[in-house]
Amino acid sequence: MKRLLTIIIALAWIFGASAQTTVTLSKEESGADKIVANLWNNSTAPHSNGITADETINEKWELFNTSQTDLYIYKADPAKATGQAVVVVPGGGYRKVCIKYDGFAVARYLRSIGVSAIVVKYRLPNSHREVPLEDVQETMRYLRTEGVKWGVDPAQVGILGSSAGGYLAAHASTVTPDEEKPAFSILIYPVITGEWASHRGTFANMLGKHRTNAEHQYYSLENRVTPTTPPTLLLLADDDLSVPTVSGIRYYKALKYYGIPASLHIFPSGGHGWAGHDEYRYAEPSKQAIKDWLEIQRNNATLKQRTK
Repeated sequence: MKRLLTIIIALAWIFGASAQTTVTLSKEESGADKIVANLWNNSTAPHSNGITADETINEKWELFNTSQTDLYIYKADPAKATGQAVVVVPGGGYRKVCIKYDGFAVARYLRSIGVSAIVVKYRLPNSHREVPLEDVQETMRYLRTEGVKWGVDPAQVGILGSSAGGYLAAHASTVTPDEEKPAFSILIYPVITGEWASHRGTFANMLGKHRTNAEHQYYSLENRVTPTTPPTLLLLADDDLSVPTVSGIRYYKALKYYGIPASLHIFPSGGHGWAGHDEYRYAEPSKQAIKDWLEIQRNNATLKQRTK
């Protein structure tokens, strides 16, 4: 079966490391307007994830062993662009990057409603907890700088993540320096807590097999919310057996404790992994919730600017 994949062969990096094969899907496959292949990699980024095996991709477009950060850019039509932009972070339990639906499909929807988007193929942690976060933070910087050329307001750059990508989006929303935090967050069935309601695989892949209870608590993001955490929309399904709904609820409660604007939607069914799937029973309500949330954030930003 013909595989529509563009394979970029990375040259041996400095320090004499052996060459690795990395995977970048083409513009035709992803539907992106532009691709920034190799934003950075294990040799050029601040930290390495230690992965030396080749990147691979399966028939579901699930990426493994990611060691190079690629950006897929979806520019909103100038005729209906809102000025907003979103960094889209796919899930995969920090074991893989599920880029087809969590990433590309979600970004195409955002583009269709006038919101530019960047899907980030981030480097998996492989027990190097800082690596995915620095990939997303660098993508935020890139979007704020380069997005101006396509009509993006740097003050209206948000983040959207699903599952482990939701963890990463929430992580960026809580621990990033205040001046670099996203303007808003959209979290779809996010991994949040490392306590009894956690998704153990995500925490194992992030923290390693010798992680402690104290680390689980420290990296439980309901414990990292502050008054400067951005307004957040949460979309959950009540019958999610992979990431218990209470995980997202804990984050919502922490947001409200600090008086942060938030909206929580719990759909009756859907389980886990429905983001970007048009056949999902509640696809249209979930899309409408995202569209409404973006409009609210846009209107609030406009009002704030007028009252300065």
